[in-house]
Amino acid sequence: MRLASRMGRLGTETAFEVLAAARRLEAQGKDIVHLEIGEPDFDTPSNIIEAANKALHSGKTHYTPAPGIPELRQAIARYVSNTRGISVDPAQVVVVPGGKPIMFYAILALIDEGDEVLYPNPGFPIYESMIRFVGGKAVPTPLREEKQFGLDVGELESLVTDRTKMVIINSPANPTGGVLEAEDIKAIAKLAQERDLIVLADEIYSRIIYDGSFSSIASLPGMPERTIILDGFSKTYAMTGWRLGFGVMPEALAEPITRLMINSNSCTSAFTQYAGVEALEGPQGEPAKMVQAFRERRQVIVEGLNSIPGFRCLNPAGAFYVFPNIEGTGMRSKQMEHHLLHNAGVAALSGTSFGAHGEGFVRFSYANSIANIEKALERIAKSLA
Repeated sequence: MRLASRMGRLGTETAFEVLAAARRLEAQGKDIVHLEIGEPDFDTPSNIIEAANKALHSGKTHYTPAPGIPELRQAIARYVSNTRGISVDPAQVVVVPGGKPIMFYAILALIDEGDEVLYPNPGFPIYESMIRFVGGKAVPTPLREEKQFGLDVGELESLVTDRTKMVIINSPANPTGGVLEAEDIKAIAKLAQERDLIVLADEIYSRIIYDGSFSSIASLPGMPERTIILDGFSKTYAMTGWRLGFGVMPEALAEPITRLMINSNSCTSAFTQYAGVEALEGPQGEPAKMVQAFRERRQVIVEGLNSIPGFRCLNPAGAFYVFPNIEGTGMRSKQMEHHLLHNAGVAALSGTSFGAHGEGFVRFSYANSIANIEKALERIAKSLA
């Protein structure tokens, strides 16, 4: 079967490929420590599960409005209004199955062939994939170790041309754990207004931050009308398998994004949406406990990696990833990924899975127990000795 030519421009997410390879090794009897997948290892809080069960048993098993049930859109509007300090109307909210559809729909709705989109590199691989898929030009904005994996706003500005239409930012970031400085966010907002740019703000890790406080570009004057906030439930509430996310955007954009939902998914699963209402408006103790556990694990993995010759690891300010420099080992990133999986029994991701600027790095997710992290560190050190 001959595929459409645009399929050649569509990338993938390597984490799932490495996970599959690790599962094959496990099927052969090999013990693998999983530090490759970006998924909290905690169970979804029980109050959220109970809300979903209640919804199922009360007949919430039918189609819902394409942009989401009113109860959840109202809850999200209240949540974003409170956490970002802006006024959000439920009509600005579109509920989708996971976070990726907001990336997909926003780029599909706004980017014409030849339009340029600036995106973080190393960064989540689906940004580049979707830009290229729709015929846009993906322009990488380097995130550098010497800047704590923050953006160089001057460099960002130098990349803007008359064809630039969108800037994507992700803070806290995958894969680096970097968090943008408030002053840099202000500078990006100023640039966006001066050059009439749309900002897609991937804020999926906004609640997983260790140092300082979270800043949203949508909170700045003049930015709500040109910002699309991407957020969801997967990371904060350990709900990756529920597939529940949302976008908050100017109301004029919510209607075409809703049409894309109708044409692709019809709607998001009904019972998961009722669970989402409980997640946002119920007790918040469990998410706070998760963040504290991640903070403790962060210390273990950062100290452990920095004790291994050839590794150099910054302390991430958010998310649950470390992105150590491995140049001192003499290995390239993909070579290290293969070595760790097959010789150390540790699943990790090459930095190049997140773009060309990830060469010389690997990503570890510390969404795993301290016991398993310590086991992985011991295996890495032994395999490289």
